[in-house]
Amino acid sequence: MPACAQDGSDEIVVSAQRRDERLQDVPVAVSAFSEARLEELQANDIGDLRGSVPNFEVHVGDAQNAVVYIRGVGQIDSLAFNDPGVGIYVDDVYLGRAQGAFLDIYDVSRIEVLRGPQGTLYGRNTIGGAVKFVSAPMSEELSARAEVTAGDYDRLDVKAQVGSALTDKLLFKASFARLARDGYAINEATGEDDGDKDTLAGRLAFEYRANEDLTLMLSADVSRDRPDTSRTPARATPVFGLVPPNDDPFVIAADFNDQNDLTTFGASLVADWRVSDDITLKSISAGRRLIYETKLDLDATSFGFFGIYDQERQKQFSQELQMLHDGERLDFVAGLYYFYEYDRTYAGVFGPDIAFIDGELNLQTNKSYAAYGQADYALTDRLTATAGLRFTYEEKDFSRVVRLFPDPATPFPVDFEGPGGLEITNVDVSDDWSALTPKVGLDYRWTDDVLIYASVSRGFKSGGFDGRSRDAFTARPYEPEFLWAYEAGLKSTLFDGLATANVAFFYNDYTDLQLSTFGRAEDGSFAALFGNAGKATMKGVEVELAAHPLPGLRLDVSAGYLDGEYDEYIGPGGADISDQRFLVNAPEWTGRAGGSYRFDLGSAGGVTLGGDLTWRSKTYTTVSSSEFLAQDAFALGNAFIRWDHPDERVYVQAGVKNIGDTRYIEHGFDLSDSLGYQLAYYGDPRTWSVTVGFKY
Repeated sequence: MPACAQDGSDEIVVSAQRRDERLQDVPVAVSAFSEARLEELQANDIGDLRGSVPNFEVHVGDAQNAVVYIRGVGQIDSLAFNDPGVGIYVDDVYLGRAQGAFLDIYDVSRIEVLRGPQGTLYGRNTIGGAVKFVSAPMSEELSARAEVTAGDYDRLDVKAQVGSALTDKLLFKASFARLARDGYAINEATGEDDGDKDTLAGRLAFEYRANEDLTLMLSADVSRDRPDTSRTPARATPVFGLVPPNDDPFVIAADFNDQNDLTTFGASLVADWRVSDDITLKSISAGRRLIYETKLDLDATSFGFFGIYDQERQKQFSQELQMLHDGERLDFVAGLYYFYEYDRTYAGVFGPDIAFIDGELNLQTNKSYAAYGQADYALTDRLTATAGLRFTYEEKDFSRVVRLFPDPATPFPVDFEGPGGLEITNVDVSDDWSALTPKVGLDYRWTDDVLIYASVSRGFKSGGFDGRSRDAFTARPYEPEFLWAYEAGLKSTLFDGLATANVAFFYNDYTDLQLSTFGRAEDGSFAALFGNAGKATMKGVEVELAAHPLPGLRLDVSAGYLDGEYDEYIGPGGADISDQRFLVNAPEWTGRAGGSYRFDLGSAGGVTLGGDLTWRSKTYTTVSSSEFLAQDAFALGNAFIRWDHPDERVYVQAGVKNIGDTRYIEHGFDLSDSLGYQLAYYGDPRTWSVTVGFKY
């Protein structure tokens, strides 16, 4: 959120438009969180930003994937063959898969959340918006930081960071995180906890300052998560008429949940060359790998009815070249972008108690090419015009083989490459898509402290192939999504910098939505399908307020209103069922009210008390608009107390999240049309923690 310091002088600087600007000077809807604000929010991962940004929904999905929605636009399912609707970037590097994108927060200088299509300024075109992680900067002076957090569920987190100059031109920074806790649920079938966390992560970066104009930065990161179990949903309805719904959503049952391993690697090289006083060239080269293996118990019982296993191997490479111009009247960014991705996913159904095992091997190669640019021209001292254009060309090659192993005694895991099994699907297809996506806008500096703006932009997300199809003749290609976004807003700084008030109005015209559904195939078997549903319209308003009415006192309020509906939804059999469906993860109202007050203790340091209340109206968590899995309106309260040493080098913070221990659904599976039951994933229960930290 926009924020001022206690004296009103501090303002967040963001790079939402590929150059450093004051948040209040950026004519787009963007929320930003500094390191200090993230600490006050007790933010451990990207999910903790939920509620702090208007019309922003984010949570971890069923397969440890990041489910992110902005203004009703996103992607709910953990699909290797479908691109995310909201892009997640780490230091300007796009993460191609939802798996591995539910990021932990460490070594972060700030996080920016950009609402609306991002195409004329960013590497990979994202139709709904973008979440940007910006790492802590290098320092020529020796700097170090370490903190330990303990909490309930045997939580123990250790984070450390150190950086310095190795020579007069070479700097380095290293960071480390060890994050562990028990699961929030108890598996009544085994007596063990379910859905624990056990993560090791680290980053190493070097910055070479060849001269005043040329800088090279090399960075690498690795993350390894090895929990004892995956996360098992609660039964929202009876399963096969035999097992009743869960009385307590954190007392579950599972027999197929003993694996949820995730490993990610990444490296990037960024070259920044200031050619002249007004021209800078930049190159961003990056490669990433992901290894994911999980077993998901999707009958939520102690019986072997229905489990899903998934083994995914993904690698990607991206290259971006930019030219940035900063002139007296004209600023522009022009870029070329290339993205390559290869994904191998071996998955299937494990159901020995209902006499079958199947195996599915999907191979997909994605290539994306783009040229983009955006220019801002000052027509007068107060009026600026913006024009941008992007051309995107994407091609995908996809193959899929499905084999059925009807003998329940088949050894597991199935030897898919070996003999045996009945081949029921074998497809190999390819296609390509292209799009022109423009942006035009005007912003007017009404006064030195008030900015008004309006813009029109087009978003695009490429098509693909249904990686769940069992059709032997086609992989059922689906078409690209397009979105026309209209936005107008106001940003104001009030009372000599002691307060900010920002408002944004938006209207989205959304076509060819890509949605996942579960039902029955023509032969009566379980079918999970993916395709284009139709059209939707979203419109609404967002308000963000922050103020420092007294020294040491900070207050902030944000609210979002979203009126979203399907205009057309072509369901099974070709019927329009738009009047029977509601948009996923698109509550009508979202909001937050929070504040903090710092007591100055003089030579004893300072104590800060703070808290917030977030709320959202009724939310549909499934494409089917199941009422069993819809979450009624609810609110969550959080509070913290923090002590800082006078020199701010030592600090202690204690906090509680979800004070009322509210039980709320954030994700679900509606299998009622196929297997006859529904499953719900619940958000975190009440938790407490204490952190002791040191900075140098």
